Formats: sequence, structure tokens, C-alpha cells
Amino acid sequence: MVQKKLEAAVLPYNSISIFSKKHMAIKFSERILLKFLATIILLYLSSYVQAQPGAKELKLDEAIRAAVENNKNVSLSQMDEKIALANYKQTEAVFLPQVAFSYTGMVTNNPLNAFGAKLQERKISQNDFNPQLLNHPSGTSDFMTRMDLQQPIFNMDKLYQRKSALKQSELYQFKTQRTKEFITYQVQQAYMQLQLAYEAKKVLDDGLQTVNAIYKFTNDRYSQGLLQKSDVLNVEVEVKSAESNIADAASNIKNASDYLSLLMNVPAGTVYQTEANTLSFSNAVSTDSLPENRADFKAMEVAIKSYDLMIKSSKMSYLPRLNAFASYQLNDSKVLGFGANAYLAGLQLTWDIFKGNQTKNKISTQVLERNKMEEELAKQKDESNLELQKTVRQLDDAKFKIKQQKSAVDLADEALRILQNRYQQGLVNTTDVLTAETQLSKQKLMYQQAVYAANVTAAYLQFLTIK
Repeated sequence: MVQKKLEAAVLPYNSISIFSKKHMAIKFSERILLKFLATIILLYLSSYVQAQPGAKELKLDEAIRAAVENNKNVSLSQMDEKIALANYKQTEAVFLPQVAFSYTGMVTNNPLNAFGAKLQERKISQNDFNPQLLNHPSGTSDFMTRMDLQQPIFNMDKLYQRKSALKQSELYQFKTQRTKEFITYQVQQAYMQLQLAYEAKKVLDDGLQTVNAIYKFTNDRYSQGLLQKSDVLNVEVEVKSAESNIADAASNIKNASDYLSLLMNVPAGTVYQTEANTLSFSNAVSTDSLPENRADFKAMEVAIKSYDLMIKSSKMSYLPRLNAFASYQLNDSKVLGFGANAYLAGLQLTWDIFKGNQTKNKISTQVLERNKMEEELAKQKDESNLELQKTVRQLDDAKFKIKQQKSAVDLADEALRILQNRYQQGLVNTTDVLTAETQLSKQKLMYQQAVYAANVTAAYLQFLTIK
């Protein structure tokens, strides 16, 4: 009865009688089956030891370190930090003196200036008081060498401006830290994309090997007259489709490598080999609470403190200022002459009693800006907390999807194995086997995508909760 069923299954696919060649067909089928299984095993094992030709091995820690040190966004953030520090150093003028040097040469017949020049040169004589000379002096030259000194003594508003500038420098340090943390997350994501690309190529390679084995078996059966030409053509179509998918996967590996090169600020074109091409999920993130001392939160808190100091600076501008000044000069009627000398020194007390409500309105504006910054900080914390809860749920969903897809892969693999056995016996057609193989490849890819999504979500959760 079994032999009759086998004959009934094969007869529609050929035009000759199978009874005259049944012993030869059975032995040939056994040999083909053994070759089929051997080919599958060898090709499957070889796919795990083959690396991308010309690929450069890159570890995740190396990629993160290179990106943190060389990424352009980090460099720009560090430049902002240096600019803020330079602005802070400018406020050293609150304590340090200001010294200026000048050399001035002039000639004049202005009565007042001419008499004053002679007086500064200490060359006044009795004849210089002649009314005719006083009213109509001849051209008088004067060359003055002068050095001026200004020394701040008491400027409370400037002191608080200096403290505010220091807070601005601290703010950019936290911004640089947060930028590095974000770059680290981006590198982790890009590295996982590269791993996924390699895993996808491996799955597609396995699928192509299986399809090639099916094609060889189908073509051999067609040569015996046991299958139709349409079966061979269907398998050929599947082979071409698998080869196209593999080419796309190879391009994805290059694209992911170029993105890693961009993050590390190195020339593109290098194809990287990941440390482990097999994706696996390890749930190392256990915290689900938002840290209060996260770098971006600290940056905004420092910005608020900077506003507080600027407000105090504006209030201190109501107080008087005390500064010292001094000058020393040399006057002579000859070029490069350094004859008469004189000095001037003193203290200056200034007090802006009323400036048309300018200071009052400036303080009001600064208070509003400071309150706005507080609201932005509270808003950012609320949004981050919402994003955190969303990410935690996404991670739970990703874990569940991994289990489901693992089960789906096992089921699809078992279904393909059963159909391959039945196909060897002529009990199913070629389309059924190809559909099962396509289903297995699809489920494998979906499993790897689920693992990738879980890993990326875990990395993002770590980015949200890093202290």
C-alpha cells in the first residue's frame, strides 16, 4: 500500500512508468538524500567560521573609546567648554590692575594748548608772559610719554558676575559629559546594527545553502523524469531571490561599518568585524528610577544657580564702587625726548544712584528667565520619567517577543524538516518545501531583530538612568 501511494504521488510529475525502474530510483534517492544532508551540515557549519573578507575586527569598548575621544559632537562640546572657561578668565579683571602706555606727539599754535605744553615741559620763562606771545604763539611742539594704571578695589557686582561665569563653565562640563553619554549610546546602537547585519547575512546564507541543496535534488529528480520543469524553475527563482537578499545584507554590513566610522571620526570605507557576530540578550539593566544627578539635569540646575548669581550682581550694582587710578608722564619738545616728568594718583568713588529704573527692570527680567529655567527643568524631568516608563515597558515587550520568536523558529525548523523528509518520498511538492524554508528564514530574521530591539532598548534605558 505504501508503494502504491508513492507511485500515485510521483506519477503526475512524469510520463514514464516507475515500475520498470523502481529499484534503481530507490537506491538513487537514498544517495541523493545522504548528499543533501551532508551538504546542509557542511555548509551550515562553514557559515559560522567564515568572516567578512577584508574585515577589520572591532571591539565594542574600542569603538566607544574612539568615539568619545574623536567624535565631532564631543569636540564641539569641549570647545564650548573651553570658551566658557575663557570667558570666566576674563573676569580676572575684577582683581588685576589695568596698565596702559601711550606716546603722543603734537604741534599747535592754540594759545591755551601752547602755553600748557610749555608748562608741562617746565620751560616757562618771564618772556612767555608777554601778552603778544600769549595771544599769538608760534607753533609749539610737545612729545608726551604716558603710563596709566587702574586698580579695582571694591566692585561687588563684578564679583558676582565672576561667580556666575564660573557656573557657566561648570554647566558646559555637564553638557560635555551628557554628550559623551549619548555618543556611547549611539555607538552601542550602531555596533548592534552591525551585529544584526552579520546575523541577517548568516541566516540568508543558510537559506541559500538550503535552497541550493533543494535545487540540486530537484534538478536530479527532473533529470530522471520524476519531476516537472516547473519545479526546477520555482527553485531557481528562489535561488535568485536569496542571492539578491544576500547582496543587500552585504551592503547593510558596509553601511553599518561606515556609520561606526562616522561616529569614531575616521575615514569611511573600512568594513568592521564585530567581536561576536551572534546577537544575544543579557538584561544587565535593573534600575527603573530616574536619577536626580543625571548630567543634563545637573547642567540645568547649574544654569539656574548662574541666573541667581546674575540677579545678585544686578542688585549689587546699587552699591558704590571704589577704584584707584594713577598716571606717570614725561613731556619734551623733542622727538624721543624725556625731559619733564609728572605723576598723578588717587581714589575714585562712584555711585549710580538712579539709572531710570534700568537696573530694576533688568532684575525683573532676570528673575523671569530664572523661573522659566526652573519650569524647563521640571518639564524635562517629567518627560524623561515618561520616556523611562515607556522604555521599561518596551523592554518587557521585547523580552516576551524573544521567547515567542524562539519558539516560532523551533516550530518552523521542525516543519521544514518534516516537509523535506516527505519531499524525498514524493509526498509533497516543491512549493511546499520552498515555502517552509522561506518561513524558517523569516522567523530566524525576526528572532534576531527581536534580540536587537531588546539590546537597543536596554542600552537606551541605561542612557536614561545613567548617573
